[in-house]
Amino acid sequence: MTQPIIAILRGLTPTDALAVGEALIDAGIDRIEVPLNSSDPLESIRLMATAFAGRATIGAGTVLTVEDVARVADVGGRMIVSPNTNPEVIRETRRLGLESYPGVFTATECFAAIAAGATGLKLFPADQAGTVALKALRAVLPRDMSVYAVGGVGPNNFADWIAAGAQGFGIGSSLYKPGDSADQVGQRAREMVAALPA
Repeated sequence: MTQPIIAILRGLTPTDALAVGEALIDAGIDRIEVPLNSSDPLESIRLMATAFAGRATIGAGTVLTVEDVARVADVGGRMIVSPNTNPEVIRETRRLGLESYPGVFTATECFAAIAAGATGLKLFPADQAGTVALKALRAVLPRDMSVYAVGGVGPNNFADWIAAGAQGFGIGSSLYKPGDSADQVGQRAREMVAALPA
């Protein structure tokens, strides 16, 4: 079953990509991003997109340019996640048939992202915005627009964010750090999934 978590594997290497990806999928986390400031990120994305086709949505994070979108699409990535709202990046992502999750912080950014065709919104950094800000944003955002809280979120506050209107979460270093074994990642992933409100 798909869980409302996007795994952020910053620093992942191609050597570890398949084992870590398999551990996440086995735990129920089947949306995985490899930030482009990782080591050889396109190769990691290519390996996972090929191996997990039909089982998981693999994509890139920290995507800042239209050229990066094309590179991710060329290796089979299906999801583009950015720290910012760049309408050109969003439009190109959607034109290529990929999912788009731009970073937003203000109402202006939210609606610019929606107008450009965003699949969902990444509230970042969520811990700086806080649940009060999300609740205010949810009052004006379209009901069918998903918001993922990213940055400073975890099992101890999942329920608070969901109550404020989050549909999901992006989880990075508390799920994966470079050098972690697949077993470690899988254990953390299972614990996070278990912590999600029923």
